[in-house]
Amino acid sequence: MRWQCGSRILECGSRTYVMGILNVTPDSFSGDGLGDSIDQAVRRGLEFVRDGADVLDIGGESTRPGAQPVPAREELRRVLPVLRALSAQVDVPLSVDTCKAEVARQACAAGATIINDISGLNHEPALAKVAARTGAGLILMHMLGTPRTMQHDPQYADVVGDICHSLRDSLERASQAGVRAEQTMVDPGFGFGKTVAHNLELLRRLAEFSSLGRPVLLGTSRKSTIGKVLDLPVDERVEGTAATVAVGIVNGVDMVRVHDVKAMGRVARMTDAIVRP
Repeated sequence: MRWQCGSRILECGSRTYVMGILNVTPDSFSGDGLGDSIDQAVRRGLEFVRDGADVLDIGGESTRPGAQPVPAREELRRVLPVLRALSAQVDVPLSVDTCKAEVARQACAAGATIINDISGLNHEPALAKVAARTGAGLILMHMLGTPRTMQHDPQYADVVGDICHSLRDSLERASQAGVRAEQTMVDPGFGFGKTVAHNLELLRRLAEFSSLGRPVLLGTSRKSTIGKVLDLPVDERVEGTAATVAVGIVNGVDMVRVHDVKAMGRVARMTDAIVRP
């Protein structure tokens, strides 16, 4: 299956792609927020590419549970310098992690070729028009509510069925806005409006997302479900993350979004050797 992001085409299915997380924020849940340090963000991005990252995902707004929204102008102030610097120095696709159409538009002009929308076009549907005009890859994630409210007693009739239904709606809205199917990727939104039980069931049933007919991204890195299962702080969750990455690949995930690029890249290559001969 092909995923097109700008002039790049990623052939999904033969191996797992690794997306490295660059949080240009002061308040990341994982403790890796780079704040206002453009130089530090660029250095980390270059390090991620050396460590094997296939994509860099740059975000200027924290989406941890309870997070308050950030104005578009502040988000742009954080991400644009990093995008411009990295686009001149690396040869991997750059992704902007945003729900805002104006941020996506300016980010694409600065070098991003992927838009990663955690709201699945629910926050600003006009964002789909940006992807349609630019040809950027569009990642559509499922989230119940908003980062501020998503963990307030999330409920589902059938967690995987409900997420699939929501993602189909997001794909349809993208299509109606002129986004081609081959530009889209889906993300079930591990940890976004889901309990520990919901997240574990989602992992067990990841193969069902293949019914959507698009590549699947999984973002479990360092998240609270791992901390709660293992009773570990955020900086000691690498092994738990590795388990979720391996399970995801066994169940057909095409890309993993991670903080620990070198370690998870090794997990992905080893798991690929077993399940994608």
